[in-house]
Amino acid sequence: METIKGPGIFLAQFMGDQPPFNDLKTICQWAKNLGYTGVQLPAWDARCIDLQKAAESKTYADELKGLVNDAGLEITELSTHLIGQLVAVHPAYDTLFDSFAPANVHGNTKARTQWAVQQLNYAAKASQNLGLKACATFSGALLWHTVYPWPQRPAGLVETGFQELAKRWLPILNTFDENGVDLCYEIHPGEDLHDGVSYEMFLQEVNQHPRACLLYDPSHFVLQCLNYLEYIDFYHERIKMFHVKDAEFNPTGKQGVYGGYQSWINRAGRFRSLGDGQVDFKAVFSKLTQYDYKGWAVLEWECAIKHPEDGAREGAVFIKNHIIRTTEKAFDDFAGAAPSDDFNRSVLGLQ
Repeated sequence: METIKGPGIFLAQFMGDQPPFNDLKTICQWAKNLGYTGVQLPAWDARCIDLQKAAESKTYADELKGLVNDAGLEITELSTHLIGQLVAVHPAYDTLFDSFAPANVHGNTKARTQWAVQQLNYAAKASQNLGLKACATFSGALLWHTVYPWPQRPAGLVETGFQELAKRWLPILNTFDENGVDLCYEIHPGEDLHDGVSYEMFLQEVNQHPRACLLYDPSHFVLQCLNYLEYIDFYHERIKMFHVKDAEFNPTGKQGVYGGYQSWINRAGRFRSLGDGQVDFKAVFSKLTQYDYKGWAVLEWECAIKHPEDGAREGAVFIKNHIIRTTEKAFDDFAGAAPSDDFNRSVLGLQ
């Protein structure tokens, strides 16, 4: 077993227009002062990384890595969530998702998809140049509008949707494989990969691709009423990234999983700062450690109530206190006898 790395922090929710949040160097210094040891970079944010340049220039990648290292931190992974979302978008969501892409591809679905695929290919090479082993993303969604169908889904619709999703992602997965990087899908409502069953359907269509891995975030499973601990038992071999994010689900006689179109503060299911929700993180960290998870524990701050800077400050301590330093010996070694085949045979009555 290995000790989980961390604490890390995903910078996407903290980048802003005011210092220290408007510049990679200063936000890294801020994170280090809070006790973090790693930062996860949003690949779409030019304040954090020029993704194409990081893919095409090892010198730039080394300089970027050096900037983070000079602050006493490591780059944990790149995140391509907003980019991956654009690989597969149902037309009903076109206008809403245009904001994830450059203005020159707005209103042009084909061009926007091509842009996203190219960016993901850049992310694969950039990750290699930065010495990273994993990269986060979303799957996008062609079928989400049919998740709770009325009228009923036509026969073969789901199969066709997953075949198309796999067709779009398979070349990208091959590029990540060529660069020695795992592509980790965050299983998330709004994505076609939103639970274990849908992930397995995708795996089947991409021929169990070894790079089609998982980002584990228990908060999304709390809100789906899915057993987030048993999920680790099922998929631990594929879990290569970990977002430490809390959530709570408090259904009432008026509202349940779907939230009644309410804002986050008024939903039965809400994301919360670490320790303020219902996730049993002691059990989560224990299971991941038991299964020899080798990656980072990275705070993803999302909370309907608490200020982000307070969530970040508390989160560093929370993660540090939950990381289990693994033992190098069994607790009952002191009572053991020296290994001996003859002695073992005598205990068994064989001599």
